[in-house]
Amino acid sequence: MPGRRKTDVLPDVEIVSAGNEVLLGHVLDTNSNYLCRRVTALGGRITRTVMICDDVEIIAAELRAALRRRPALVFTVGGLGPTSDDLTLAGVALAVGRPLEVHPGAERMVREKYAEFAALGFVPFAEMNEPRLKMATLPRGAEPVVNPVGGAPGVVCRKGRTAIVSLPGVPEELMGIVNQSLDDLFAEVFGTAHYDERALIVDLQDESAIAAVLAEVDQASPAVYIKSRAQRMGPDVRIRITLSARGQDGGEVSSLILTPLETLERRLTAAGFGVERE
Repeated sequence: MPGRRKTDVLPDVEIVSAGNEVLLGHVLDTNSNYLCRRVTALGGRITRTVMICDDVEIIAAELRAALRRRPALVFTVGGLGPTSDDLTLAGVALAVGRPLEVHPGAERMVREKYAEFAALGFVPFAEMNEPRLKMATLPRGAEPVVNPVGGAPGVVCRKGRTAIVSLPGVPEELMGIVNQSLDDLFAEVFGTAHYDERALIVDLQDESAIAAVLAEVDQASPAVYIKSRAQRMGPDVRIRITLSARGQDGGEVSSLILTPLETLERRLTAAGFGVERE
């Protein structure tokens, strides 16, 4: 991926995925992929994703490093549950230098969820216990976010210009929170940012044959990210070229892409390659 363009002034976002089960290969990290796609569609830029183990000191160290880079958002994924190895919020608290304490609003969310689960027969009892209370224990000053699917609330903890958004590792819960409970935060961070992407499909087996043309068009269009990709080698392979841009004005973003798109289409066709817009 190229470095920051001069015109790229939109929000940077990082992802910290914590979970021994991910590092052991027992669970595939689809959450980071989903967040990358979601943030990109909102007009943000994912600058870093990491996978780390369930260790308070390691989580805190990774978050401190992120805070020094001052992204607009840092998502943490996983480690919000009731068991002793769910340590993400302890890591967040250590990173921001605040104690953990029971949050009344979060406790109410957890209590209501487990009463609902018990009524549906999903859990054997509705009463709060220490493991459930752990899910309502947040860094001081943090706020809970409604989890429409599971028992553990999401959590937003602010430090300076950065919002640390802690999400559960269960994909359905993570997507539920992102899609239903973070609209206000996303509006604050991303504003009216836009992202647009177009693609050309080229009948071509060798990506190197068009490298020089891609480089020239890329150099002439510094605000547009141009990337070619072949998924495998073979006689029937076609190359997909994507052109993408971000900006605060949707019409301007689309216009940025149009010129290099048309230039590539014209030059590749003239060179004898079959080209079609996706």
